[in-house]
This record gives sequence, C-alpha cells and structure tokens, in this order.
Amino acid sequence: MRSLLQATSLALGLWGTSVSAIDVTWTDESSVKEAAGTIAYGLVKYYTGNNTGDVPGNLPDPYYWWEAGAMFGALIDYWWITDDDSYNNITSEAILHQVGEDEDFMPTNQTRTEGNDDQGFWAMAAMAAAERKFPDPPDDEPQWLALAQAVFNEYASRWDTEHCGGGMRWQIFTFNSGFSYKNTISNGCFFNIAARLARYTGNDTYADWATKIWKWESGAGLITDAYKVYDGVTIGDTNCSSIDTAQWSYNAGIFLHGASVMYNLTESSTWKTRMDGMLSEIVTLFVKSDVIFEHFCEQTDQCNQDQQSFKGYLGRWLAATSQMAPYTYETIHPLLVSTAKAAVAVCTGTDSGFKGHAGTACGFSWLTTTYDGLVGVGSQMNALSMVMYTLVKKASTPVTSKTGGTSEGNVDAGNKNSDDVNKHQSKITTADRAGAAILTILICGGVLAGTAFVFS
Repeated sequence: MRSLLQATSLALGLWGTSVSAIDVTWTDESSVKEAAGTIAYGLVKYYTGNNTGDVPGNLPDPYYWWEAGAMFGALIDYWWITDDDSYNNITSEAILHQVGEDEDFMPTNQTRTEGNDDQGFWAMAAMAAAERKFPDPPDDEPQWLALAQAVFNEYASRWDTEHCGGGMRWQIFTFNSGFSYKNTISNGCFFNIAARLARYTGNDTYADWATKIWKWESGAGLITDAYKVYDGVTIGDTNCSSIDTAQWSYNAGIFLHGASVMYNLTESSTWKTRMDGMLSEIVTLFVKSDVIFEHFCEQTDQCNQDQQSFKGYLGRWLAATSQMAPYTYETIHPLLVSTAKAAVAVCTGTDSGFKGHAGTACGFSWLTTTYDGLVGVGSQMNALSMVMYTLVKKASTPVTSKTGGTSEGNVDAGNKNSDDVNKHQSKITTADRAGAAILTILICGGVLAGTAFVFS
C-alpha cells in the first residue's frame, strides 16, 4: 500500500519544502492520521539501526536501549491506529534482533547494564504486537507472545522476598549500582505484563501474580491509599522504609493500565476502585489547564533525557485504559484531544540534528504555545502518541487467544532458573562495573537534583 506519510507529504508538498507547522482538523480522521504520519516520520529519522553497519534496534547516543524498545512499541501502535505499514519492517527487524540468544530481551550487547525496567519496555512492545495482531514473525523466529512470557518468567524468578517482603530490584546484576533499589517502574512492568498475559491467555497464574505485585506495591508504601504512586524503596538499614516519594507520570500510567486490564478480565469492584482512584489522581497531579505534563520536573526545566519521554507513555496507557474500561473514555478522550492540540502547537521546530520535515520538530513542554527547542526521540514520540491516541476509539480492541489472537506462546519460555543469568556475567570487567556505576549515579543524581530543586 502507498504509505500514509507519502500521501500526506505529496498532498502538502513537503518533499524538499519547509513548512512552519502541522495543521490538523481534529474532527477529520484522515487529517489526524496525516498529522500523526508527519510526526512519525520525524521520529523514525532519529533511528539509525537500519543503516549499513549499525545494529538493528539501537538508537544512537544519547538514547538508552530501553527508549528504543518504547519507540518500537509506539510504532506498533501507530500501525494499529493508522493502518500505515511504512515502519513495520524496521520494527519487526529491530525487536527480533534484540531478543538475545535466549529469546528473552537480554542481548549480550546490553546485559552488562540492563535493568529490569529496560527489559520490560521491550517485552511490553512484544505484548502489544500480540494484542494488536501485528504481523507475526516467520515460524523460525521468536514469537511475540512467547517473548512476553519469557520476560514474565524471568521476572518471577527475580522476585525477592528476603528484602522488603517481595518486589523486584531495579537492577538484574549485583555489580550494578541500583541493585539495592526496588523501583516502581520495574515492578510496574512486571504487573502490566502479568495482567495483559492473564487477559490474553486466560491463565490464572498471571492474574495471581498481578494481584501479588499490586499488594506488594501497596504494602511497601509505593501505592498509597490515595493512589499516589511513588518511585521506589531502598534496601538497607531502614528496613525498607526509605521511600523516594517522587511521582512520575509513567509510574502512575503503567499501574493504571494494568488495573484496567484486570478489571476488564475480572469485572471486580476491587479493580474498578483501584483503577478509578488511579485515574482521579493522575488527572489531579499530571494535568494542568487540560494538558498532560510531567509534574515533578517540567515546570522547573529539570527533566533529563529519559524523563522527557515519560508523559507520552502516560498517554499510551490512558488510551489503552479507555479500551479496557470504556466508561473511562468520557474522561480520557477530551484530555487526549486537548493535550494533542497543545502538542501539535509546538511541533514547529527546525533544528540541527532533526531530519524530519522542516518546521515539524516537536518541543517537549506543551504548557505554553512557545516552542522550547527540547527536541529528540522523547519529545517527538510524546507528540505522536497524543495525536494518534485521539483515534483510539476507532481502533480494534486488543485481542486475546479466544478473540482472534494468532501469536504463539510458550509458558516455559525464558531463563526460569535464576542461575542462568550467570552466563551473562562471565566476561564482566572492572571497567564494565565502573561504567555501569557512573551511569547509574548520573541518573540518580539527576533525580535527586530535581527533588532538591522542587522542594527547596
């Protein structure tokens, strides 16, 4: 089929021509899809993994591996909503290249610094591929559902009851700084994948784990009675009472979506109460003047490279929630539309390093109509998400094995014996340990600096 982007670009005369903004008629589905196509083109131009000599699935510096997994998850959703298959080949190639020798998203070029959350974003992309009926890989390649099951099984093997009464650590390997931290996003990936596997397969084991993970997050004080979602807890002399109370949009969003899936599966009033509470807190904390924003760092210009992508995932999971619990659409859809309008208003940049169409680089902050120049994968992906998810009601409902799902699963996939991770450590050097420690310190330092700035 002729790509939506090509049709859009020819219609607007964009080949080799600069434009100053993206014009959208929000009541016209084709116009929204055209806008999404223009933004998606700019996003994919950051990707270099399909260049000769580069590694499929990798983004160039300064982007970390996990954000590439998140980007390909967005591109799966882009195809699902718009029917534009322009990026399907690079998406399949990227995901399958990064599965690793054990088909569990632990490739040898990443495992020295890979955390549970990093692995989780690739697994959620595979889960999305199964749910959206993204074209299945050839029979001799790993299958989408089995890949998600592999990561689930490894997560279960890493559940640590010795410290904090449960939960997964941020890091997989002891030599990485952050191994003593149990963070919400890692456990959120586990919860989200478990809930979605439960719905897709009908296997109660996955549902039991989803309930167990939520119970632990609540018991650890990371999800409060008011449905505030905190960042993590440190293992140490404080008996796991040292909680980082920073609230990030993606932490709230990943648990909201998982709760909505559990509600869809069980029709339980308990899950409905949890989902409603999460949604109410999200709308209170992460929305200003009807626009989604990153509460903790955006208004103080403190968001780092990773954090600049968080609110786009919140948009992803809000849209998904509106499908799992259709009554929430009345709350979620107007918010997605108002946010999408604000996002498009600052997709007006022409910056060095941006290889999309001139005048369509998207800024990060949407709280004003002023383009802030903070461009990159995160900002472009955020804008794409908000624009395309305004059409989520027209998209097909995520399938299950009983409603048309075709992806083949394997309940025994992955390294079920936790000792298997040792083979990934066999060639770790002192330099590797030092590099991983420096990377983690820099990331943590950015969070702490933001905390000090906000609360000083």
